[in-house]
Amino acid sequence: MIQHKHIKQSDLFFEKLFLVCACISIASVILMIGFIFARGAPLLKVVNLWEFLTSTNWHPTSTTNPSYGIGAFIVGTFYVTAIALVIAVPVGLACGIFLAELAGRKLGKFLTATVELLAGIPSVIYGLFGMAFIVPLVRNIGGTGFSILSAAIILSIMTLPTIINMTEVSLRTIPTSLREGSYALGGTKWQTIIGVLLPAGRSGIVAGIVLGMGRAMGETMAVLMVGGNSIQMAKLPTDMVRTLTMNIITDMAYATDDHMTALFTTGCVLFIFILILNITINIAMQSAAKKQEGRE
Repeated sequence: MIQHKHIKQSDLFFEKLFLVCACISIASVILMIGFIFARGAPLLKVVNLWEFLTSTNWHPTSTTNPSYGIGAFIVGTFYVTAIALVIAVPVGLACGIFLAELAGRKLGKFLTATVELLAGIPSVIYGLFGMAFIVPLVRNIGGTGFSILSAAIILSIMTLPTIINMTEVSLRTIPTSLREGSYALGGTKWQTIIGVLLPAGRSGIVAGIVLGMGRAMGETMAVLMVGGNSIQMAKLPTDMVRTLTMNIITDMAYATDDHMTALFTTGCVLFIFILILNITINIAMQSAAKKQEGRE
């Protein structure tokens, strides 16, 4: 009885401890969001929101007529992210499928360790690699080499571990009975992977892609080192670019007054974009799951 009471008290203690930790995490997020929006909202008294989002004139240090337009940075952010995902998603899915379904035990362990190592490399190292290797290659295509394409290639490499790991884990957690059922009906290995396993692990795979997209949109240092950091509306993949995160880190060192406020507002815009992205994906996944349940 005494031992049972001790175990019950211990369980209650850890339950309260975990609750406190969860509350601290939630409070931290709320405080961070509140701080950023409180610092960024006053800019709307100086500049129209639509003009701020669509204008390509960014001259915050002008003494006569300062302008705050991040339209070019928004386009650059989505441009770089889209190209990075076009490169990373097929490669990441292929690697994840290989590790989960085709690789042997020894080869799988080696490749998994390599992917985990890739995830732990600091972003500045990626930037140095991009400057030394990627930029000269892109320069042969056109431009200075410091461009959207260079930034996208580096980001695709940086997002690969997330997509690969989520794909591998999603496929490994699928019940063996689904595989056996497919083989029993005469399905080949590839037919089972494409027609059964990928649809069954869709939610986890999409979650990995979304996380990779968030990583790409929020990355700063590596993109700053290879993107060119030019205040212009990018049109071609070989054009130099400045993203939202690049704009914040570049100007933060010397920004004051409304200029500083505009950088916080830029952070608010980036946060809202990522939030909308996650909500949209979640709604789409829930809708797809309901349709799948209805068919079954």
